[in-house]
Amino acid sequence: MLKLKNVAVSLALCGAVAAHAEPVKVGVALDISGPFATIGAETRDGLNLAVERLGSKLGGQPAEFIQQDFAGNPEQANQLVNRFLQRDKIDFFTGPVASNSALAVGPALFAAKVPFLSSNPGPSLFAGKQCSPYFFGVSYQNDTYDEAAGKVANEKGFKNMVLIAPNYPAGKDHIGGFKRLYKGTVKDEIYTKVGQIDYAAEIAQIRAAKPDAVFAFLPAAMGINFIKQYVGGGLKDIPLIAPGFTADQDVIEAVGEPTLGMLNTAHWAHDLKVPANVEFVEAFRKKYNGRYPTVYAAQAYDVVMAMDAAVREVGGKVADREAVIAALKKANFKSVRGEFKYGANNFPVQNYYLRVVDKDASGKLTNKLVGTVMEKHQDAYVGDCKQ
Repeated sequence: MLKLKNVAVSLALCGAVAAHAEPVKVGVALDISGPFATIGAETRDGLNLAVERLGSKLGGQPAEFIQQDFAGNPEQANQLVNRFLQRDKIDFFTGPVASNSALAVGPALFAAKVPFLSSNPGPSLFAGKQCSPYFFGVSYQNDTYDEAAGKVANEKGFKNMVLIAPNYPAGKDHIGGFKRLYKGTVKDEIYTKVGQIDYAAEIAQIRAAKPDAVFAFLPAAMGINFIKQYVGGGLKDIPLIAPGFTADQDVIEAVGEPTLGMLNTAHWAHDLKVPANVEFVEAFRKKYNGRYPTVYAAQAYDVVMAMDAAVREVGGKVADREAVIAALKKANFKSVRGEFKYGANNFPVQNYYLRVVDKDASGKLTNKLVGTVMEKHQDAYVGDCKQ
């Protein structure tokens, strides 16, 4: 009888310990306000869908996703990350939209050995000379979308072009990526303010240059305003080619018909015939009133699934950071992109596609997959990474 009582007491204690076990904590810095607000909302929606589908667990363990808006301000992002680290004792971090915010918060996370899974920015510094084993570019490296766009511009026979992007790290990466593979003449490079909404001066500059086409990296509200003013300013006969961020569903829905026929490159498309993607798109449209997901939503969804696989791999022992990093590196999850693997710098080796803005069977404007531009492509900076 005594032995049975001891067993019962042991089981009760185990149950009490399990009931009070700390959840896996994920710090999520969101751009719900500020210059990237539309992207922040898409990121939040993709992340929350994944959390819901996993029952608010990671690897079968209870998980807490601490979501905070930082308004796209790198200084506020830094303050938020310090709170996450010191007060909340987070085990993973994700969320910021912009490269300047990613670069601002990276050092503190790396020093604390907290894995940073980027759901969007892929700054060249973190891909190359400042790479870290604690940074995982789950999305893409900034330049790669534009390398694909450069190839498309060559194939379309655009002999001379004007390039336009915001003046911050990602803008410079994106234009650098385009120029890496574009073989024509760059008539002008225009760098605008982050968050700019009036492009009258830039449109006059483009009109005077008379290019064959324009390459534009202007995400969120910047892209919305630019495309409206570009077409309204009489430049609709000069083709626009862009990385997917300037012609994703958030921009398409806000701009409407002027986006029709716009070419853009991306590492993902909602009509990509991958089982995990078909499932994701169906679930997303059901949850969010028939809306097509954007690249941002798809990336955030993949980030949560990558965390889930890693936590399962380590049996919930997230305090063992080296084991967590090794598990993340395996990328043993079903990505919406299909086959997924990292290069030596923890950035994906993946396909890049051409999409075109068209109408679906119901007449709704959306991107349609045209074809593959680059297969299993690795970014240009991996050789500089010595981690």
